[in-house]
Amino acid sequence: MKKITLLLLIIILFSACGDMLDEVPKSFVSKANYYQNQSDAEGAIAGAYDGLQSDFFSITYYLMVELHGDYLNGRGSQNPITIWDQILDQRNIGRCADNWSRLYQTINRANAVLDNVPNIVEENIDPAVRSKILAEAHFLRALAYFELVRGWGPVPLKTNESTDLSALEAPRAPESQVYDLIIQDCTAAESGLGEVGEQTGRASKWAAKMLLTHVYLTIEEYALAAEKANDIINNGPYSLVTVEEPDDFYKIFAAQTCSEDIMSVHHSETSGSTIPTYLHRSNNPPWNYGTSGFFAWLPDTTTFIGNEWDDNDLRKSFNLYTEYQNDDGEWIPLPSTAPILFKKFITNADGISLYSVPIYRFTEAYLFYAEAATMAEGSPSALALERLNMIKRRAYGYDPATPSPADYPSGMSQNDFRDAVIQERAYEFMIERRRWFDLKRTGKVKEEFAKNGRNVLDERLLWPIPEDEINNNPAINQEDQNPGY
Repeated sequence: MKKITLLLLIIILFSACGDMLDEVPKSFVSKANYYQNQSDAEGAIAGAYDGLQSDFFSITYYLMVELHGDYLNGRGSQNPITIWDQILDQRNIGRCADNWSRLYQTINRANAVLDNVPNIVEENIDPAVRSKILAEAHFLRALAYFELVRGWGPVPLKTNESTDLSALEAPRAPESQVYDLIIQDCTAAESGLGEVGEQTGRASKWAAKMLLTHVYLTIEEYALAAEKANDIINNGPYSLVTVEEPDDFYKIFAAQTCSEDIMSVHHSETSGSTIPTYLHRSNNPPWNYGTSGFFAWLPDTTTFIGNEWDDNDLRKSFNLYTEYQNDDGEWIPLPSTAPILFKKFITNADGISLYSVPIYRFTEAYLFYAEAATMAEGSPSALALERLNMIKRRAYGYDPATPSPADYPSGMSQNDFRDAVIQERAYEFMIERRRWFDLKRTGKVKEEFAKNGRNVLDERLLWPIPEDEINNNPAINQEDQNPGY
């Protein structure tokens, strides 16, 4: 009753304001008069891409995924995210709701493109441009639904633009149905997209293939995942970045383009990523890895990133640091309150600035193939072992194409080999949103967290459906909420 009364008051208020206007607007942009030409279509797809900005569906989404990993702890308001024997507190439940809204906003914008761009008359748009824009919309919708289904489980499926309250009604669809749509969208994107274009940060057919590989791996369609990954490795225009010392890895992250970048969120020097703010301390004294920050994501060195991590792995000193350089050029240990911090993402170090936050990079195609082929074939083949070793060799500064002392041995069982791949993924993609979903899809959440004395509630494996969705979606009620919330 209170909601109805409030709604009536709002309607009356806006009606009164309308009567007081001295001038009626001569024109406005609406769905009916917006989608008229190629420029309109390009503006609409740019709006859909906007969802990827601010570090891939927002820094709030990034932190929720990353802090669900087992090798770090949150500080301050983010600490409850990493307390696994408790349900999330209200602030972080609110963060989950913000993430849900942003993902569905991207979906709705992609749906708007798919609903309206086909109706633009032929003389007003280049057919090739139309085809590419529609393929990009399919890609973006697939990417958003992939994040939703992995984070929340069954979710409402919306395949048309929502323009009013009548479009809100949609029940939670089974995960299998959500994945069916994702695969359809990925397939449409793959066939409609071309090679990497001049615009950085836009989807190509190779990005669509990577997403489809990731999806197949997640739903245990291993043979299909291996096939796609093999296609990317053999036929894509990419190559592994060479590494001889830890900072060589910045060739991947501190450049607008590199040979390993399949798709990234790109930043400029003046409009940088917000990720470093969560990793580093403030610039007083002048920290050489971040100009400002509140170090909210802290490494947990009791896990595999501590003594277990071989110091000869160049990724260790690339990802972690224990000292900073003062004005006199002296190296000073970090304070005892936070004696080790994450280093991969930076804002300033010897002239290096962070430009790229990866969505997919070429390294992952090798690890996708190694895992998928081994799961499909029952044991690791020589090719699967070679591709796993190529990534490890590079990490130790060796030529990826030449056998090295760092190589994994032959003769590993299927399970041991897969564990090795998952471990390499953990080292390779630290602070890149991979660890939590890798543990979930392999069923190893409780096992890995238990190694560090953490008990994980079953209820924490999914995030809560937002209360606004339950209140406003007629097809969902409180009984549809994920357990524990």
